[in-house]
Amino acid sequence: MESMIKHRMPLEGIRVADFAWVQAGPWVGRFFANYGAEVIRIESAKRLDWSRNVPGGPDLVDGKVQKGAYFVNFNCDKLGITLNLSLPRGIEIAKKIIAISDVVTNNFTAGFMDKVGLGYQELIKVKPDIIMLEMPVFGNTGPRRKYGGYGTGIQSAIGLNSISGMPDRRPGLNIALPDMGPNPTHATVAVLAALHYRKQTGNGQYIELAQFESSLGWMETTILDYTVNKRIRQPQGNRISYAAPHGVYRCSGEDSWCAICVFTELEWEALCTAIGKPALATDSRFATLQKRKENEDKLDKLMENWTMYKSRWEVMHTLQQHGVAAGVVETGEDLVTNDENYKAHEYYIELPYGNGQAYCENTMLEFSDTPCKVHCAAPDMGEHNDYVYRELLGMSEEEVIQCYIDEVFS
Repeated sequence: MESMIKHRMPLEGIRVADFAWVQAGPWVGRFFANYGAEVIRIESAKRLDWSRNVPGGPDLVDGKVQKGAYFVNFNCDKLGITLNLSLPRGIEIAKKIIAISDVVTNNFTAGFMDKVGLGYQELIKVKPDIIMLEMPVFGNTGPRRKYGGYGTGIQSAIGLNSISGMPDRRPGLNIALPDMGPNPTHATVAVLAALHYRKQTGNGQYIELAQFESSLGWMETTILDYTVNKRIRQPQGNRISYAAPHGVYRCSGEDSWCAICVFTELEWEALCTAIGKPALATDSRFATLQKRKENEDKLDKLMENWTMYKSRWEVMHTLQQHGVAAGVVETGEDLVTNDENYKAHEYYIELPYGNGQAYCENTMLEFSDTPCKVHCAAPDMGEHNDYVYRELLGMSEEEVIQCYIDEVFS
């Protein structure tokens, strides 16, 4: 018989005061919210998070997008309040929220929270065991400490753009990878570790995550290669030095592609069998990785002569059934409507959005004893003001009204 006991969510009982904005910082808060923490998203119309205005949906108020696609995706399951931190009363109320919280997060430029009176040394006066996460782009020390930036600038600063793209084109990427990968992931792990430490010792922590340093790990062996060999890595397109074939190959149909990666000799033999050319495995031009790299142009042409007469899905399924890594290059439409695996995992969940519905990414981790899923859309501006100010902080009706009059809640 299924247990009738209501399972606690993994992070239930934790409260986060989330001052973060745009993408990398809000991802951290979203993780905690998705897994049971009460995350209070603190923002102000005086300094609107520009991710609210990123187009991607029908939610318009006075002709302006109020919950753009970025904001919807990175702020689901959170409570949303408005608070003007440029006013002394706003700072006073912010401290009251922090006093009942476990974690404070932000990804502002170094020194901003100190400047407005919410630096770590001030916060431990109101909450001695508080855990504070800050994510300045270049950290709190060094000549660039006051520099701001976004993921696109960070990936240039760490050298990622210099090794990305095709050899005959300008370097760079059109997506901010640090904002989605290392920075929010490392920050989340750091906060979880600090919570564990506090449970053991009763002490809080100040966490500084320099996004520049957090992202450097994505440079693989580029730094080591230069240190040892004085070799500067260049863009290689879809190729890498230790695998062949390794690329994206045209398939039948308009703009239809499939990625194929072969790293070992066993995989190479399996691929040759899969495409109906087992003798190719011992062909002198391709018999070893070194030979395949020397003849990579010919190898790629040979592969495309096979893939271009098959659908991308057929290519993927055929190779995967033979133990060869291959993946369809999917579009947004594919992810939502054509990929049965995403549907089986319920990775995308439909939530209210404007006057209709919109897809949002579901939780990315599955716990056997504490099942979790995204349950509510990103908040409107100030949607939970009453709950936070009246119920959590116990402010009177007169105080709340006066704060609205004085634009403290703007």
